[in-house]
Amino acid sequence: MWSVHVPMPITLHLTKGGLMGRSTAATDMSGAGLRTLVVGAGSAGSALARDLLRTPDFGLVPIGFLDDDPDKDGIRVADVDNPQHLLPVLGGLDDLTDVALAHRIEVVVLAIPGLPHEDFRKVAAGAASVGAAVRYLPSFLVALRRDVVGSDMRMLDVNRLIGRQELHVVSASVREVIAGRRVLITGAGGSIGSELCRQVYGFNPSRMYMLDHDESNLHRLQLDVWGEALLDDESLVIADIRDRPRIEQLFHDLKPEVVFHAAAHKHLPLLERHPCEAVKSNVLGTENLVRAALDVGVERFVLISTDKAADPVSVLGATKRLAELIVQANTQAPGVFAGVRFGNVLGSRGSLLSVLAEQLRAGGPVTVTHPDVTRFFMTIEEAVGLVLEAGRMAQGGEIFVLDMGEPVRIVDLVHKFAEQVNMPNVPIRFTGLRPGEKLNEALFSTAEERLPSEHKRIQATVPPGQALDAVVRLPELYEAAAVNDPITVRALLSELLPGYVTPEPATVEVLSAPYPDDF
Repeated sequence: MWSVHVPMPITLHLTKGGLMGRSTAATDMSGAGLRTLVVGAGSAGSALARDLLRTPDFGLVPIGFLDDDPDKDGIRVADVDNPQHLLPVLGGLDDLTDVALAHRIEVVVLAIPGLPHEDFRKVAAGAASVGAAVRYLPSFLVALRRDVVGSDMRMLDVNRLIGRQELHVVSASVREVIAGRRVLITGAGGSIGSELCRQVYGFNPSRMYMLDHDESNLHRLQLDVWGEALLDDESLVIADIRDRPRIEQLFHDLKPEVVFHAAAHKHLPLLERHPCEAVKSNVLGTENLVRAALDVGVERFVLISTDKAADPVSVLGATKRLAELIVQANTQAPGVFAGVRFGNVLGSRGSLLSVLAEQLRAGGPVTVTHPDVTRFFMTIEEAVGLVLEAGRMAQGGEIFVLDMGEPVRIVDLVHKFAEQVNMPNVPIRFTGLRPGEKLNEALFSTAEERLPSEHKRIQATVPPGQALDAVVRLPELYEAAAVNDPITVRALLSELLPGYVTPEPATVEVLSAPYPDDF
């Protein structure tokens, strides 16, 4: 998963995913890009709107402003075709929800440098409640004391990086499955989990429980969501999903009605070296949650998986495929159990673009595994939107996949990214594919049937015949993982998942070699 935080003086961060409301709009700019509301009609806001109009490639079309200044009723924003273009001020900050619905807003851009955190939280929650994405300028723009210029908006041009038009998937009707319900999010402190928390909060659950095993993640998460971090609220839950008695206790105490399961080990090279840990978290942890959910009658359970689960060749892919099978084995449950597969996500921590940015800042070279390696990319908005829409659309047993267009060559992404940060001649060093890595990923396995969903850009698969066969043998896998036996774990993964092949014996021997006695 890839990150879009770049060490530049001005950065437009990508946050909060969504689509739009349903009312008719007063301004017709359809087909030109995502309908955008600019919060702040001052110099920063008008400069941003001007550059968005001048640069269609950004994919955002400003429809108007929100501003609490009653003296502002229209802002003249020059564009190429109409130098006297006038964008209206459509209301104040408290009017965001009504304005977004009335004008079918898809993206909200915050252009008030130094906006108080509480006001930002209200705007973000209001946008999320109608399915609109939120993007913002960092507060340190104030310290620079200069106008925003077109180059400051370059990080909006994610379309060039992902090789297709960015989609905003989640609809306002997601409210129907979240509002008034108790929602539990596992892995809440991670990139996807924390974004889920922020968006779920905007749909007004009766309670939102944020579960993570890392207390520092929870501290940061509470600060992001509520603007304070006293760590004294029952909504914060410290637990390890591998601890079955603890998970059972939590489900009986909290009685969640909707569960989004984002907790997992996900770094492929590490899991190749430590397959037993992958089994404990990705497989056993998922089964613990599913069993507990069945015991308390959870209404909806959505697993977050990966495209590496399609015809897996890595430990990560194999363990996430088994997690999918655990979910798909419960199609007859009273509740709805389903999953989603992601490609590589722009906007998550500790992945390609964050590493790339650091390598560029250090002067290079940039490391890439292979000249022809490709991956599917999606933004964090698309990823979270897919999770929420899956929760709404699922009937039981489906694995949902977003249509991500054609895969993108990593080399091409590096060059495009480097151009956007004004370093077009970046040197690249090829390191070779690591164990478990594919040259090209797939979204579906060769044995899976692609089925349409009610969303034209989301497809699904249904439970295969092997689901129950694999699940009944999982205790053998857990026993091998419990005694930290990587050779047996790999062999069992091969037996449980036809097509998954263990590494050559010499490789397994190296990966599982014990430490020296005097280590």
